[in-house]
Amino acid sequence: MEILIRPGDSLWSYARAFNVPLPLIIHSNPTLNPNALSTGQAVQIPGYRLRSYTIKNGDSFYKIATQNRVSIDTLLLANPEVNFNDLQIGQTIEVPFRVTSTIINPRQNYDSTILTTDIAALSKLYPFLRRRSIGTSVMGKELIEFQIGNGSKLVHWNGSFHANEWITTAVIMQFVNEYLLSLTNNEVIRGRRMLPFYNDVTLSIVPMVDPDGVDLVLNGPPAGSYGEEALRINRGSTEFNGWKANIRGVDLNKQFPAKWELEAERKPKEPAPRDFPGYEPLTEPESIAMAELAGELDFEKMLAFHTQGEVIFWGFEGLEPPRSRAIVNEFSRVSGYEPIRYVDSFAGYKDWFIQDFREPGFTVELGQGMNPLPISQFDEIYQKTLGIFLASMYM
Repeated sequence: MEILIRPGDSLWSYARAFNVPLPLIIHSNPTLNPNALSTGQAVQIPGYRLRSYTIKNGDSFYKIATQNRVSIDTLLLANPEVNFNDLQIGQTIEVPFRVTSTIINPRQNYDSTILTTDIAALSKLYPFLRRRSIGTSVMGKELIEFQIGNGSKLVHWNGSFHANEWITTAVIMQFVNEYLLSLTNNEVIRGRRMLPFYNDVTLSIVPMVDPDGVDLVLNGPPAGSYGEEALRINRGSTEFNGWKANIRGVDLNKQFPAKWELEAERKPKEPAPRDFPGYEPLTEPESIAMAELAGELDFEKMLAFHTQGEVIFWGFEGLEPPRSRAIVNEFSRVSGYEPIRYVDSFAGYKDWFIQDFREPGFTVELGQGMNPLPISQFDEIYQKTLGIFLASMYM
């Protein structure tokens, strides 16, 4: 919600008027100098929207504020041109209201279009969410990374490295919405206040690494050469539920130079719905973007969310740091998932991250069954994953 600065106002006065933590207002207005505000400048208030209200007979400034459970000052801020001593029947004013529930719906076939729409809506309502493009997919779809928080500890999450594991994106986005809502409303999640996390931790999130593949699984082959090639790779079948790869038939989570040669020896030698590691490491724009992001940001820990099996893989060749064990044990405690240190599978993002950065990296396999997991599992998966999201910030 946007308001205009009045003489004598401060961001602190807005924090009190709207009962929103001051850091969230400061970070929602990165171009403003809090110590040098000018009358008439626009200020974004996170977590609020405006609704129109038409003046009726008997209405007064005080009555409208009371009925809508807002302060007189917030009503004045939302209507700087209105003379509340001379309200006219039929006149329209704007009433600010705090958003008190989540605004996205992750319990659906969550493709890249829905993701883009949801990120835009969340960015508008919570402008302290920082969004950017880290590259584009094979088909030119934006690879979105967003960050939340102002802490020195940088924690990374990603989802949908594999196309038919798209439910991971939906689970991540549900937590993101609940986290943002809890921050602006001074609420708790599982008994924990969220503002200390915001102050201590910066979350880096790439919710959908493989948008082309997700859209292929959910919506079928696109028109044109990419769709035709995907059909050829899929042996003419229009059923893509078994498709894990990107649109070119390269498994993005077997693209990283961490024993890649071993995977190349024993996996498909040409594009396939799953497991083809490419003709060499880091050939695909999606995997290149993820490698460059890790190099740029220097994550303190990294979690890659996949499906299925309710296990957490946490080691690679003995290169994982000692603290990884304590972290994964806490993840296991809060989720019930089984920690597995080593597995006979290589060249994944987690493997490469541990190898190159020697920091804790985890592959978290959500849910049970056959991919793609049905959306009917969403709530059960989310409740088990919620503890991992939180623990990744406090461990």
